[in-house]
Amino acid sequence: MNVQGSLKSTLKQLGYADDQLVVQILVPVEKMATMQECYLLLIERQTEQVKSFPLRKISEQDQFVLVVGNIRKEEIFTGDLYWDLYVGTLAEGQQEKFRVHSDYSELETLFSVDSEQERVFIPYTTNKGNVSIKLTDLEMITHVDHTELSEEGILSLSGFAIYPDKDRLVEKLEKKIVIKSNDDEFETNLVPKSVERKDLTEKYGHDDWNFDHAGFNIDIDLKKFFGHFHTNQSLKIYVEYTYYGENRSQVFLSNPLKYPVSEKKYAAQLNIIKTDHAKKKIRLSRSKKAKYLTISIGDYQLKQEIKSKIRRKIIQIRRHPLTKKMYQTAFKWIGYLPRKKNVIVFESFLGKQYSDNPRALYEYLKGKYPHYKMYWSANKKFVHNFEGRDLQYIRRFSVKWLFTLAQAKYWVTNSRMPLWIPKPRNTVYLQTWHGTPLKRLASDMDEVHMPGTSTQKYKANFIKEASNWDYLVSPNEYSSEIFRRAFQFDKVMIESGYPRNDFLLNSNNKETMIDLKKRFGIPLDRKVLLYAPTWRDDQFYGKGKYKFDLDLDLSLLRNELGEEYVVILRMHYLVAENFDLSPYEGFAFDFSNHEDIRELYLIADLLITDYSSVFFDYGNLRRPMIFYVYDIESYRDKLRGFYFDFGQNAPGPLVKTTEEVIAEIKKVETEGFTLPPSFEPFYQKFCYLESGQSSKKVVETVFGK
Repeated sequence: MNVQGSLKSTLKQLGYADDQLVVQILVPVEKMATMQECYLLLIERQTEQVKSFPLRKISEQDQFVLVVGNIRKEEIFTGDLYWDLYVGTLAEGQQEKFRVHSDYSELETLFSVDSEQERVFIPYTTNKGNVSIKLTDLEMITHVDHTELSEEGILSLSGFAIYPDKDRLVEKLEKKIVIKSNDDEFETNLVPKSVERKDLTEKYGHDDWNFDHAGFNIDIDLKKFFGHFHTNQSLKIYVEYTYYGENRSQVFLSNPLKYPVSEKKYAAQLNIIKTDHAKKKIRLSRSKKAKYLTISIGDYQLKQEIKSKIRRKIIQIRRHPLTKKMYQTAFKWIGYLPRKKNVIVFESFLGKQYSDNPRALYEYLKGKYPHYKMYWSANKKFVHNFEGRDLQYIRRFSVKWLFTLAQAKYWVTNSRMPLWIPKPRNTVYLQTWHGTPLKRLASDMDEVHMPGTSTQKYKANFIKEASNWDYLVSPNEYSSEIFRRAFQFDKVMIESGYPRNDFLLNSNNKETMIDLKKRFGIPLDRKVLLYAPTWRDDQFYGKGKYKFDLDLDLSLLRNELGEEYVVILRMHYLVAENFDLSPYEGFAFDFSNHEDIRELYLIADLLITDYSSVFFDYGNLRRPMIFYVYDIESYRDKLRGFYFDFGQNAPGPLVKTTEEVIAEIKKVETEGFTLPPSFEPFYQKFCYLESGQSSKKVVETVFGK
């Protein structure tokens, strides 16, 4: 269906009857005249799951037709989901859908609670005024009506807050405004003035809910905070409710207050205040992503302010859609220039590392084909991984990067290039990829749970980018079959083994391992456990920023194995975590940012992993592997799914607790390591092409001509 932006339907009313949500919508008359069917659509934002409910005509009002639809709450009252509301139409065989708009700024007061599951169903309006619904754990609902920052540094704030659990009997309610710094070093509590909100009760009251108590306002003298900070500091504002009932009290803290949607003055408000010693600044703004109300306090320096203003302006210009369009156009026109036939641009994991298959090919080319001029694409936040080496790197998306990439004869990468970068016609694009697939890829995935995309969009974008690849490196016949189908790749498949594994086969000796341990500061008298898990699609902070909860109990590992072993943590490149390992100094080491995992393989006496493709590479060393799969049911059945029966074919035991991990390690110690029966079939299927010559095979195929 196509979304029609010019057609605006408006939410007239939203309420509840029994266990149903009743939605009334005004639809333009001219659209209804040609319509054969009209229905209410709920589309889940991440999964694109669609639920449809019939709409019935009630009456005509001016230029609109009033329609009503009933939604059974049980149909959407599951999971942490975000549903967007559309009106769907069918006219002359053509299906369309368009967003439902709302003028109700306090729409979230029309919540519904499932007390048994401690869940809450909250309708709300987006920044564009469209209607959405979120389902989440019980949380405080807050709304800021108005903010004003005076020349004297007084912040006037008004709004309301509700904790949606109507079964709680409240004898007394105590309100606080909590102000916290982003680093949690500063916190202060203030008492606001309670304001009766009978208007909310009259307009939105439902299910015996009374909102009279919900209002508050407060004047905050921000000058009183000046003495607390020696450097610039950002503060956010929260509401805290303490409920006093029969023989108990409960405290609830809201999420940070958001900048009021009703106030369109989103530009920062800046006040300069003179003190006895210096000038201070107070800036009131909203955070870019979450739209939180943010207070910045610090010293005012004119030169610094001018620099900051220029920097913000440059960032604003860079992020503008027109800038991207101009960049794309420039790239396209530069791409018409003749190819520089001896220029190769390498990139590994989005420019974050000097590693993996691209590194192996670079090192082989540098030794055997020195006439090539080779550059590395480097993410500006990770240039330290390229500095101090005998190589040339270019900052990703810089002007030099634009010209070099557009004119280079060859691109070599192990992950996707940005989709908006057009590949010049005569450029040769070598995709090495970065692992043998266990979990489903691209077109083979049933659902995508990653932030900032949907299943359909993710697959379409992946396949479109894969159509630019001229060559694709495959480690074995099994992978070739999957790559062709999942990526819909129909060009040259180089079935060679992975170039990155040449190092494992050519450097697997005692001298190299000792040298690496010394360089990394690993005790020579200890054996090494390498813990290298993959990421989880549904655990994230935001788009492109994934998190990982360390379920492996390091304290227990140290207590049981610390006399003989150390453990190295190597997280997936997409996981943005910095683990505090100070309590485990001398036992646990974080090598997540180490440039290339191949060196960690060599010094590891045993690999602990889960569903990561690292075990396919580590298998070349014929050493022990343990699969710590505490969430295998969820990962296999919900997130990704596997290409083969992992339990039957894994080249090592599957365990679910740290205690079981320790038991398997001790078993290797007491009984000695013997390859499990599943290992030889595994090796012959996945590792049979690895001979230490994979780089040579790929280079001769693509560059040798």
